[in-house]
Amino acid sequence: MKKLGLTLFSILIVLVLAACGASEAGDNAGREEGSAKEPLKVTLPTWTGYGPLFLAQEKGFFEKHGIEVELSIIEGLAERKQALAGGQVDGMATALDVQVTMAAADVPMEVVWLLDDSYGGDGITVKNNIHSVEDLKGKQVAFEQGSTSHLLLLTALEEAGLTDQDVEMVQMSAGDAGAAFVAGQVDAAVTWEPWLSKASEADGKILVSTKDLPGIIVDTVGFRKSVVEERPEDIQAFVNAMADAMDYWKENEEESNQIMAEGLNIDVEEFTATVTGLKFMDAQANKNLFGTSKQQGDIYSSAQNASDFYLEQGLIEIAPSADEVLNSTFVEGL
Repeated sequence: MKKLGLTLFSILIVLVLAACGASEAGDNAGREEGSAKEPLKVTLPTWTGYGPLFLAQEKGFFEKHGIEVELSIIEGLAERKQALAGGQVDGMATALDVQVTMAAADVPMEVVWLLDDSYGGDGITVKNNIHSVEDLKGKQVAFEQGSTSHLLLLTALEEAGLTDQDVEMVQMSAGDAGAAFVAGQVDAAVTWEPWLSKASEADGKILVSTKDLPGIIVDTVGFRKSVVEERPEDIQAFVNAMADAMDYWKENEEESNQIMAEGLNIDVEEFTATVTGLKFMDAQANKNLFGTSKQQGDIYSSAQNASDFYLEQGLIEIAPSADEVLNSTFVEGL
């Protein structure tokens, strides 16, 4: 009986130890699974300037620096803003002035990387019978309210002594505006490439572009402030990967163009044609424009100008400072 009792006791001990071991293994597995990094989720519209994001992803530069990045294309600005405000995405590739409006709308954003400066890549297409910005008075102009296109139009109108109240606004995204112009549905459109080049197909022309108004549209990548504060190492890794992607592009232009065009789901010929309208920024250009925390670069003036301009136009109620929107820490950390 003693032997039988001892045997039963031994079996119980083994079972208990096995259960404890299984429980510990399960806990460890759970911890390992829970500790896996969430991907950084970045949204963007279809635009040549955002191609380097796909290059960094495809060539493994994000992975090299220890992060996963999820890229999603959402064409409408309002929808992208909703995704950010709702926490569905962590960051957005968009123009600097849009990042300013996000901050003004109580969705704090911090720009950590500068992609490009538009130099002819954005503009206003018009019918051939429109010869000046003053001629836009009373005409139908398609553009997206509150967007970079709006800023470009307002700037051009202001120089001509007009406001957006002097034109008949047709609300639509930049891509749809370009398509509407080519289809002959509006008198003018504030859009970007390839629609600018297609203006001649609709008996039209480019009236004003960012060649005439340089420095207004700077494409950036920004993240919600909470994400930057909670995941600084991942944001640094993101910036490091973008710097690598720009270097790779310089050395492998043809391959890189193909990768970026495929990522954006556009023809490589279309991609390369629109590249000429942009001045892309590598690590050194970012460092020059960001400057340092002690000596801020020119991008801070651009951000403040956009903030002040939107406030003056009544499009925002509070003008965020450039320091609220820009974070040079990660470019400094390259």
